[in-house]
Amino acid sequence: MNIHIPHPRIGERSKIGPHLTDNEQVGLNGRIAMLITNMVSTMWCAYLFAIIALISLPAAIAGGTATLVSWLAQTFLQLVLLSVIMVGQKVAAGASDKQALQTFKDTEALLKIQDELHRLMKINNELTEEIHSLVKKTQK
Repeated sequence: MNIHIPHPRIGERSKIGPHLTDNEQVGLNGRIAMLITNMVSTMWCAYLFAIIALISLPAAIAGGTATLVSWLAQTFLQLVLLSVIMVGQKVAAGASDKQALQTFKDTEALLKIQDELHRLMKINNELTEEIHSLVKKTQK
């Protein structure tokens, strides 16, 4: 009987693991960008930006409607929404990582099942050939 050799990709996948968001930090620039992103993408930062923006609110009100609209669009919304959107992106990336990990585990299990089926089919084929040979011998 031939010895079953599992497909090399099964071993490769086990060593590599799933590709997650943390794997994207490349080099010094990537680490600095992630550090800044992690600092700015918090609700505490959004609250701080809201306070900073509110400091200039009295001057915007005194400047009239155009100044107030400008303050709202250019100061408050940009400062506060930047952090809020980044928090949302962080949550989405975390969910994406969980999904990637689950997909990796599912795929790994399916590869192992498929490898076992391949092994069993090989054994079955060998046994069928043996039976066929024996039947042929007895018919002669």
